[in-house]
Amino acid sequence: MSDETMRITLHVWRQKGPNDRGSLQSYKTEANPHMSFLEMLDVLNEQLLSKNEDPIAFDHDCREGICGMCSMVINGRPHGPRNATTTCQLHMRSFKDGDEIYIEPWQAKAFPIIKDLMVDRSAFDRVIASGGYISVGTGGAPDANAIPIGKKQADEAFDYAACIGCGACVAACPNASAMLFVGAKVAHLSKFPQGQVERKGRALNMVAAMDTEGFGACTNHGECASACPKEIPLEAIMVLNREYARAQLSGGED
Repeated sequence: MSDETMRITLHVWRQKGPNDRGSLQSYKTEANPHMSFLEMLDVLNEQLLSKNEDPIAFDHDCREGICGMCSMVINGRPHGPRNATTTCQLHMRSFKDGDEIYIEPWQAKAFPIIKDLMVDRSAFDRVIASGGYISVGTGGAPDANAIPIGKKQADEAFDYAACIGCGACVAACPNASAMLFVGAKVAHLSKFPQGQVERKGRALNMVAAMDTEGFGACTNHGECASACPKEIPLEAIMVLNREYARAQLSGGED
């Protein structure tokens, strides 16, 4: 065995389907510190397949920290122990030889488990469809770029637009609130001239959709911003509250 090889014990949530009972199952495996966390799971799955056992189901896509698919709770923290890091960007050097690692899916009513570590996050899609878009015609890219936008506005909008919709904020919140996610989308679009047409209706509709999907209320724990791999600021919730109150006071009319 290489000097760099780590022996680790994994306690992984296994659940065959949405209506089945799940439980933690333990596996012993070895990993190289330079492996990503998902590569370590790939190695474990190869071992399981070689023994004709069912591999662990987990979401992944880009493995570049862009898509947010690699959602899992690692030792009680969404995406693992490193700040501003998605699971796919987490490396085994963040752990040490002999560690025991607990891996679970997002736990939220609005994110039902599909299998093992995979959850259905289509609730986010429905919230976005309710108002997280602009319908104003801007012409081609040169026409859109010709609309003057101040640097401060552009910088703030970019910070909010960094949200990848992974759901870590929901998984971290004791109330399973989606306020940081919805706040980021509302704040992002409210900063641009193109986003003004549906501005008031957007806040009302997205909050209503969030409630319909079963996400909890925000009680200012702040865990959402701490867990966010893209460091969406907690101020996004303040912006959402302000936009929602503004829309209510004006009757939702622009």
